Amino acid sequence: MEAEKLFEMLKKSQEAKGYYFSNDRERVMELIEALIQNKERYGYMACPCRLASGNRDQDKDILCPCVYREPDVKEYGSCYCNLYVSIEWNDNKIRHEYVPERRPAEKMII
Repeated sequence: MEAEKLFEMLKKSQEAKGYYFSNDRERVMELIEALIQNKERYGYMACPCRLASGNRDQDKDILCPCVYREPDVKEYGSCYCNLYVSIEWNDNKIRHEYVPERRPAEKMII
């Protein structure tokens, strides 16, 4: 899937849910390209900011959008990758703080 096509598809579906792409278009497109690369590599779009195992069941929590996006955006205005953000984050109405990793250590590849 071409990056621009995926961008438009995700933008439409996720904005309807209240999640927006970061205003940093270059960073967003890098992440979109990484999602496409993970889809080609693993067969699913694993979070581009985390190491996927290649086992879909083990990685189901990091299928983009990951299960951590909602609490991250609620608490910090941005997901871990800074791909999905709130309107307030994009409008600089809230601080752009570091979003800590919520994924349990036992799920991470070492």
